[in-house]
Amino acid sequence: MIPPNTTLPLGILYKSNDTAIKAIERNIILFKDRIKKRFSIWLERSAKYIEIMQDILKEKGMPEELVFLPIVESGFNLNAYSPARAVGPWQFIASTAKRYGLVIDWWRDERKDPVKSTYAAAEYLKDLYNMFGSWKLALAAYNAGEGKIMKALKRTGAEDYWALLNTKQIRNETKEYVPRYIAASIIASTPEEYGFHDLVYHEPLEYDEVTLNSPVDIEIIAKCAEATVQEIRELNPELRRWSTPPNVTNYTIRIPAGSKDTFIANLDKVSEKDRFSIDIYRVKKGDNLKKIAKKTGVPVNVILAMNSLSGIESLNVGEEIRIPPKEKYYADMDDKVSARKASHTKKASKKKSGKSDKKSIRKVNTTKHKNKTKKI
Repeated sequence: MIPPNTTLPLGILYKSNDTAIKAIERNIILFKDRIKKRFSIWLERSAKYIEIMQDILKEKGMPEELVFLPIVESGFNLNAYSPARAVGPWQFIASTAKRYGLVIDWWRDERKDPVKSTYAAAEYLKDLYNMFGSWKLALAAYNAGEGKIMKALKRTGAEDYWALLNTKQIRNETKEYVPRYIAASIIASTPEEYGFHDLVYHEPLEYDEVTLNSPVDIEIIAKCAEATVQEIRELNPELRRWSTPPNVTNYTIRIPAGSKDTFIANLDKVSEKDRFSIDIYRVKKGDNLKKIAKKTGVPVNVILAMNSLSGIESLNVGEEIRIPPKEKYYADMDDKVSARKASHTKKASKKKSGKSDKKSIRKVNTTKHKNKTKKI
């Protein structure tokens, strides 16, 4: 299955290990036979980002073969969202992303940005390699977390990733992770040898950058760049809302390559007040955040985010509360997941509270019954 002259990525050795050979071959079959159509899409999409990601890895002194890791992580889908709430091409969970400098707030999620997330991934992978001294273990830790791999090595006394595959100390997903990365890398390097012909690769990512000193609607950015809203969103996938973030003093956006001069000239013709859409709600007597949310249809957490409130402030009559423009605001995937989680937590809390009340009632009734018995 694996040609004898095949060079594995990251200098990983496998030929003397039957477990490794079987695992890699199993995943090659998965990609070239069982999910060939899907893998073809991943290969075609990868061409858009590979060049820029390789440049970043090289800049950070990291092996360029790591550029194939997003194939198994996300299929190079910038909007990939896992059940564990890992996001973006490199599938960062929020805590790790923030540890490596990525911004995640109501306005943006830099895990989706192919450039910024690659810088973060390069730093994280470098730390993992320095920690374990092995790319196999570093990749396993990228999937499972460094703590789990440390614990697995300690419990088994193993010194090599392949040795962990025959234990119960790591999940099946982690057991398949490194072989899957190797298989994906082998095929991506020479796809024709594995039956992938007539692939239509995406054009490499190219763009101009412009720094804005005030928030601007994506719709306005598109018009000024003489592009579509979809094009602007694809170039700036980290933007979660209808505009650039108003909570920063300046913000750099990407626009189609060659459109910078046109964009600047067109933006100069748009007045400041017409660049950023916002609705205003004036606080009335008896209002609180919950009432305002009910009246406007805007969730409390959105009102808090848009007004830099903590939720404990008292509102004054006549005070202006900023809310999203109705026609431009919509909940993204993370909003929906957070809302479902909050709803489940609330239901669980009510259910628990109800059970507690019933227990208290039963306890009171039992006590009364005992007292009556004593009197008799």
